[in-house]
Amino acid sequence: MPGRATVDNEVRISSTHARSPLDLPASIGRLTSLAADALAWSGTVLPPVKMLGRHVVPVAELVPDAHAERLCFGSEPVLDRAEIATWVWPEMDGRVPPPSAHLVGMLAPARHWRTALTAAVPFARFTSTAIIVPKSVTLAQDFMSTCLIRARQFGVAVLSAEADDVQVELPGRSFADAPPIEHTAVSRWVNEVVYQQLLAAEAPAPSRS
Repeated sequence: MPGRATVDNEVRISSTHARSPLDLPASIGRLTSLAADALAWSGTVLPPVKMLGRHVVPVAELVPDAHAERLCFGSEPVLDRAEIATWVWPEMDGRVPPPSAHLVGMLAPARHWRTALTAAVPFARFTSTAIIVPKSVTLAQDFMSTCLIRARQFGVAVLSAEADDVQVELPGRSFADAPPIEHTAVSRWVNEVVYQQLLAAEAPAPSRS
């Protein structure tokens, strides 16, 4: 059965194998896998998901120690945003499940750069992000004058897709060597959603390197 059900009407997971409805040159699954390779992102390319009202594709891997701890205590992913909002309170330090997914990056494929950038920017505060647009978009007048400038401001990488080829047009900000982020209620919720996706994957977070 393609796709999966919604969670609290906020998270919607789709199939990676379906033909892209976004006028991209290949399926979303194929393009995002090629994009992760082009960006040298390790981890599992997960199914497309709608989070924070944006259509994105997470790339992530399990955090072994944290995952093992949660298995020991039977702590499953928590998707209630109201509950997760309390996890960042100072008095809750050490009393909540540890982040068990390492979000390597977030991909946003779309047929126009404005749509893709709108999807990617909210996640650029706490993880590497990249947009994927058709190669034809890069030839438009506003691509050089507006898209690349805005993407650079937010640290979002820009990739173009043509046939079965994905090229990096603009490198983005990398969180690979950055100090650990201070989680917010939003980033912890995103982490739990991605953790659930990893657990549902057939082979969670195999090495891509």
